[in-house]
Amino acid sequence: MTAITDDLPAQLIHSEHEGWQAMTRGEGGTHSFNAMLPDAIMVFPGSLIERGAVIVALDGVVWSEYTMSDQRVVRLGDRAAMLVYRLRGVRERQPVDLWASTTYVYHEGRWRVGAHQQTPAGD
Repeated sequence: MTAITDDLPAQLIHSEHEGWQAMTRGEGGTHSFNAMLPDAIMVFPGSLIERGAVIVALDGVVWSEYTMSDQRVVRLGDRAAMLVYRLRGVRERQPVDLWASTTYVYHEGRWRVGAHQQTPAGD
């Protein structure tokens, strides 16, 4: 039995909040080390970053605030799902408004990040 259940959206939203809360404490690198699959990637405008570089890049980066809205979960099979949402926040005193998607894979008894992407939201 897998952990894909009717409460899957709540599980993935909770996991995503854990990551953003880590970013508000400057612990994004540590969180990514534990949350990401070994071959996971992040895609940002203009770049693709592999897990090792993500861990280094997010270490010490602090978001002063964030909010998630418009969450949607797309089931991708028995052990994978994508969480898509809008994120508004403040990073380095600059407002941020973007669409994000995180693909989760159920691996070794828990949900782990396989890929994360951010795209500017625009108006």
